[in-house]
Amino acid sequence: MIKFEPALKQSIQEALASLFELPANPKDIALQETRKEFEGDFTLVVFPYAKQAGKSPDAVGNEIGNYLVEKSGLVSSFNVVKGFLNLSVADEHWLSFFREVVTQPESLTLAAARENPAPSTLMVEYSSPNTNKPLHLGHVRNNLLGFSVAEILKAAGHKVIKVNLVNDRGIHICKSMLAWKKYGHGETPQSSGMKGDHLVGKYYVLFDKKYREEIEKLVGKGMQKEEAEKKAPLMLEIQEMLRLWEAGDQETLALWQTMNGWVYEGFAETYQKLGVDFDKTYYESQTYLLGKKIVEDGLQKGAFFKKEDGSVWVDLAEAGLDQKVLLRSDGTSVYITQDLGTAQLRFDEYAGLERLIYVVGNEQDYHFKVLRETFMKMGRSWAGGLYHLSYGMVDLPSGKMKSREGTVVDADDLIKEITEEAEMATKALGKIEHFDSAEARQLYHDIGMGALKYFILKVDPKKRMLFNPAESIDMNGHTGPFIQYTYARTRSVLAKGEKVFGSSKATGPDHSADEAEKNLVKLLYRYPAVITEAAGVLSPAVVANYVYELAKSFNHFYHDHVIVEEAQPATSAFRLSLAAAASRVLKHGMGLLGIVVPERM
Repeated sequence: MIKFEPALKQSIQEALASLFELPANPKDIALQETRKEFEGDFTLVVFPYAKQAGKSPDAVGNEIGNYLVEKSGLVSSFNVVKGFLNLSVADEHWLSFFREVVTQPESLTLAAARENPAPSTLMVEYSSPNTNKPLHLGHVRNNLLGFSVAEILKAAGHKVIKVNLVNDRGIHICKSMLAWKKYGHGETPQSSGMKGDHLVGKYYVLFDKKYREEIEKLVGKGMQKEEAEKKAPLMLEIQEMLRLWEAGDQETLALWQTMNGWVYEGFAETYQKLGVDFDKTYYESQTYLLGKKIVEDGLQKGAFFKKEDGSVWVDLAEAGLDQKVLLRSDGTSVYITQDLGTAQLRFDEYAGLERLIYVVGNEQDYHFKVLRETFMKMGRSWAGGLYHLSYGMVDLPSGKMKSREGTVVDADDLIKEITEEAEMATKALGKIEHFDSAEARQLYHDIGMGALKYFILKVDPKKRMLFNPAESIDMNGHTGPFIQYTYARTRSVLAKGEKVFGSSKATGPDHSADEAEKNLVKLLYRYPAVITEAAGVLSPAVVANYVYELAKSFNHFYHDHVIVEEAQPATSAFRLSLAAAASRVLKHGMGLLGIVVPERM
């Protein structure tokens, strides 16, 4: 695909040598996109060269600008603002770029991958649910972020493996099992009409309720609360159930497999609604023992040490951290033990894996620092490739959603609520009379999920955010539905053009573009760089905000121009080509966010 930056950098190098006898490598010349409030396409910061040339920044900028206009054949005009040289590329070059887009329709969406000088093999872990409760609001941001990051990395040319780690063992899982065994009376998802994950979550909550009641009774009899928590009958039973599980008791394992099976069916339904998937799923029950072996190996090699009580620790003081327990005194594992085993397994399984990206909330920042530094201490060559994509929490306006215990919002409830919001908003517009009931239901779902996903992904992952369902569905705001509606508008325009001219005639940009049309062409040019930037910083927000800007630009163009005019076939052909290119990029960009764009709305 035509790229202006290499030629510009080469011409700037020649200008620096000719005007000031300054050596410069084109690779070291930094060009930025010109800020919107200034005229220009690319900006060169002049200050470093002004100091070397012994002249003022504005003087150096003007000399370089004049040189480029006269000799580059690419720059048509320039302006200098406080040491920043803003360069405008001549219109004929923008039209040459657009002709390439028209003749090679996939060039924009494939350019980032084709131009990647060093594609890598990467793994992205996201979701990581527990099998004792449904997916909740926190999982929603996690899944949407992880899936989108993986898709963006693939679009940037990398090989990506999407993985899930299911926390399917431990005392918290046994709590649901014991409560169902004691109080469930054989209830199943089929007999109750509940999704399996919701049914298991019900018994997790019930265990906690019954356990608190037992503690209160013991405290009422004069026992200290701390002692009551340890000696409550349910706690003793749950510890025995965990012991039986770890000992391989067949009855306990059968119950565990049955209830986990219910949960997996529920998870699969929620994942399908969210539109996320995985290349491989790992289970803690299959990996936690690997971590113990790694700890034992590290202990033998002197990377770890053992305390008098028999517990094994790692000292990370040199890395600015403290000591961290890796195995308890009774030999049982802790949370990080499992992660040690899983990380080692993944790098063993996938030859050439360079980076393992954990999509986990920022409350686990310290944990992942410890994980990385522990492997560094063990001398693992790949330890530097462990990366924690830390994201902020999602809050909701009070009273907006059904919650469990007043704190946790189920993902299924959230999806149902936002789909209902989409249905009401769509019906209010009164434009679905040509949809049958199945098409309408699918449309409500696509718009609702577009609203949910876009509202979450347009925010920088590091920031805590407030999700407002009503605001997210606004067809005229900075929202997913606005972009979806714009895409549907492009399809309508193209269908009209094909009806008037036939598909073969609306192909070429033989037209003198006006300002709005040139702005749209320039936005399209940016798309490969947007993908590259988003992949570099692991932020879908970069793509999300770009597609919104593109949608706004297209709507401005749409409102100010007659796109399909039978008496103006050449102009119409150009504008239809522009609409087609914008349509492809909108669909591709929204696809990187996991958002479906309906063909009509």
